[in-house]
Amino acid sequence: MTSPHEISEMIEPLPHVAIIMDGNGRWAKSQGLSRPEGHLAGVDAIKRIVKAAVTRNLPILTLFAFSSENRLRPKTEVNFLFNLMHRYFDEN
Repeated sequence: MTSPHEISEMIEPLPHVAIIMDGNGRWAKSQGLSRPEGHLAGVDAIKRIVKAAVTRNLPILTLFAFSSENRLRPKTEVNFLFNLMHRYFDEN
């Protein structure tokens, strides 16, 4: 797991960082976890990235979190993802 300090060192000289949030479900499966657990782990990773971006005064951070293909997933998973995003933004 990459620490906020390590992330900060990677992004310090950059004016813009863009991240495509993909693979949480595959990662969860490889770890013997459920897809929702993978998405929750993805939120934890994003929290570390945002903290590092703020610490290093990164001017622009772009997170691509939901593609049009994601809408084709089961409705329960889509609802879970949107609720997760809303909860993250409400807490932060």
